[in-house]
Amino acid sequence: MLPTVRLRAAALGSLASLALAAGLLSAPSTAAGTPADASADASVPSIFSPQVVTVDTPTRADRARLQRLGLDLTEHGGHDYVEVILHSRLERDRLRRAGFRYDVRIPDLLQRSARNNARNIVFAAENPRTALPSGRNSYRTLRDYEADLKALAKQRPRLVRHFTLKRPTLDGNRLHAVEIGQGVKQPPRGKPTFVILGLHHAREWPSGELTMEFATDLVKSYGKDPRITRLLRRARVVAVPVVNPDGFDLSRTDGGLLDLQALNPIDPLGGSLAVLATPGQAYKRKNCRLVDGVDQPDGTCRLSLASPGGNGLGVDLNRNYGGFWGGPGAAGDLGAVNPDSPLDVLGPLSATYRGAAPFSEPETQNVRDLIASRQTTMMISNHTFSNLILRPNGVNPKTLYRGKPMGNARDEAALKALGARMAATNGYTNQHGWELYDTTGTTEDWSYNATGGFGYTFEIGAEEFHPPFEKVVEEYVGAGKHAGKGNREAFLIALEHAADTRHHGVLKGTAPRGTVLRLTKKFRTPTWTSSIPDAVSSTLRVGPKGTFRWVVNPSTRPIAEGPERYTLTCSRGGKVLAAGKVRIERGQVKTLPLRGCR
Repeated sequence: MLPTVRLRAAALGSLASLALAAGLLSAPSTAAGTPADASADASVPSIFSPQVVTVDTPTRADRARLQRLGLDLTEHGGHDYVEVILHSRLERDRLRRAGFRYDVRIPDLLQRSARNNARNIVFAAENPRTALPSGRNSYRTLRDYEADLKALAKQRPRLVRHFTLKRPTLDGNRLHAVEIGQGVKQPPRGKPTFVILGLHHAREWPSGELTMEFATDLVKSYGKDPRITRLLRRARVVAVPVVNPDGFDLSRTDGGLLDLQALNPIDPLGGSLAVLATPGQAYKRKNCRLVDGVDQPDGTCRLSLASPGGNGLGVDLNRNYGGFWGGPGAAGDLGAVNPDSPLDVLGPLSATYRGAAPFSEPETQNVRDLIASRQTTMMISNHTFSNLILRPNGVNPKTLYRGKPMGNARDEAALKALGARMAATNGYTNQHGWELYDTTGTTEDWSYNATGGFGYTFEIGAEEFHPPFEKVVEEYVGAGKHAGKGNREAFLIALEHAADTRHHGVLKGTAPRGTVLRLTKKFRTPTWTSSIPDAVSSTLRVGPKGTFRWVVNPSTRPIAEGPERYTLTCSRGGKVLAAGKVRIERGQVKTLPLRGCR
């Protein structure tokens, strides 16, 4: 490994002037923001030295004011605090000038990662196989994910279909996925879909691991576990472990090389060269967008090294979805969130930059198309960290939205009850997203409000973005009083919901075999100040018996002010035989209303 590390160090050394320029922004302050962080300043000598600090936010107003600073807020917080990553002296000074008190919880995240890397080596040596379905004992790389997804389809070709989503990323990668279910290679027969996603944020490695392990679990357990076998006969599961492959590849690569400090004994500059060459993107959050609206040559994502920790460039994919895009909890153009103090919000350099427009990024466009092309009755977007299950909507219901209070989601009681059932298996806190802090443009806010299918964010783990791998094992299979349950059981409860027709509509009837039925609906998805054109469209092919049963989401969206209807068409050989409107609500069973489709 040493020659490889030297080669990487030499390559990064060629960027020394860039790194030194970044150092002007990243060098730690010698002045303490509060007495609690004074000792930490002296312990962080590197130019790439992100810290985790716990910021006091006793009121919601304090939390909103903290968001307006444009800092890198984690998903870890309580009723009177939020944890923040500080990447540079400027960020530390900004926090201090704003009058916030904070304590340093992790003085140097890179040192923490290096220690975790060493711990992972020992863990892997002592555990050639773990309790995970795959038996894996270490974090996957991007290429590992791609190989493992393809391998699942090769192992069970009648159960698993591997595919890539349509749009390549800015750096030329593809989003790889698997669809799992009985008869998966056959034409669609009207089964509902559970979509599970990981790694919207590059540094959140366990979110991809648990998504991948659940897919592996389903494939290995089908035909052996009666519960899983029954569910995969009734529903489909689509797993996309890595939504942000560009950012994750950098984070995982740099995070695995944080042992470059080991070169210090042979560094003629006494360790300075190794410090300068230490990769700085282990804690990258966003995608690899360099300039809004401009494509870029493949392989240029590494240029974002010019910002501290790679955090300053890119779009936060979990603020780029169309639902309520542009509202609280997402940074826009320079000064847009706080016009009275433009420098407080860094626009595209902010950790929560929402992008130039709703769905401006290829990654979110891919997820939108995936969810909208199926009857997605359940969606989970996995993240780290905070041991939370978050449900829509992401904004406090008292917040004024177009002149009136935002209010709770229409299905609040049912969303809360299902969240509680899942939380009972993994020990997480079941709450609204806004109880942490306001967010808009998130995956579940769009998916739920556009389709009616339930959606949640899981914040996996209690302490850090990519903890020692043994924690990943515990999060999946459960530990302590949750042993044997964990997120595995939570995901299975979500799959049961996806397949349970009591929560969805059912369209059934008879039609000539081979007939294609299509349900479509065009509408406008509200953003915070306007709306965007949107649509859902899915198909069913009638089987050889001439009967069908189609599990569908309600035709009326949760945010619609009045009843809505699908457009239903019946076609054969590309010719439309009949068309009409159909309204269907949760728990309702309706017979095919088209007379011409007989």
